[in-house]
Amino acid sequence: MRPQPTPARRTLDFLWPAVGIVAVLLSCWLLSRELSHLSWADLRGAVGAIPAHRWILAVGCTILAYAALAWYDRIALMHLGFRFSWPFISAVSFTTYALSHNIGMSMFSGAMVRYRAYSTRGLSLPDVGIMTAFCSFTFGLGTVLLGGLVCLAVPQPIVALFALPSALVRLLGLCGLIAAGLYLAGSALRLKPVVLRGIRLEYPRPGVVARQIVAGPLELIGAAGIIYCALPVEFNPGFPVVLGIFLASFSAALLSHAPGGLGVLELVFLAGMPEVPKADVLAALLVFRLLYLIIPLVLGILAVVAFERNRLACTLRGRNAA
Repeated sequence: MRPQPTPARRTLDFLWPAVGIVAVLLSCWLLSRELSHLSWADLRGAVGAIPAHRWILAVGCTILAYAALAWYDRIALMHLGFRFSWPFISAVSFTTYALSHNIGMSMFSGAMVRYRAYSTRGLSLPDVGIMTAFCSFTFGLGTVLLGGLVCLAVPQPIVALFALPSALVRLLGLCGLIAAGLYLAGSALRLKPVVLRGIRLEYPRPGVVARQIVAGPLELIGAAGIIYCALPVEFNPGFPVVLGIFLASFSAALLSHAPGGLGVLELVFLAGMPEVPKADVLAALLVFRLLYLIIPLVLGILAVVAFERNRLACTLRGRNAA
């Protein structure tokens, strides 16, 4: 018999979706106030003004981002001691992130998609749980590294966005880099595992950590590059500024549990780029949503349907043979 969920667990099952719904509604209301003077004609004109070569560059950034996400999975599998082909890992990773980015609560939705695919190759539920947490940590490590560099090099966008003193922003950036450095040192020195509530957390091998340090920032650079390429050249504040605002907005979107960060991304970008025309900011974010979220979601759904159809066909063949 399956164990009954505890009252606390049942509360959380309702709480997180509720948080996501409230975040979406609040963000959409605030966004409607921000855009009350913007017309659809302005937005269509801004999207139509994006040159073809900038679209091509944005598509290239999308491919870079999803290739780095596939590398997340490969690094996690390496940590667990599994090796599969790149095409299989890439297909599973693409489908996982295409769905989880849009559904929200990526730790749970991503784990379900991964388990359905990797269980066919011998991974257990705990293996997939560790893998999912490891990939999330790789993303967090990339955010801390890039965020630290941005806060030290170009703190102005973060200062303006959160109304913080410049010295504090730089201090936070330095702390982020120190934290990442301590993680790297712990792996290099092979420090003892950390035990939290009976869970044993071991430092990955130095080769695994080195790959994490490259893969995490690479995915974020690719994703932010989509928006950078879609912004008009005459108003473009530069890639470091776009990257800093993207890190803040994407982190806020994840914390909000809003599916696809709906409304949250737009609000943070509009607040972080007051000197850029709102129509151009929204046009760039529409390109981002199209390339990074919507098209991958459609392809991911088709991949799931094809996978399940193939599994069903294999099951039926097995029954007929028996």
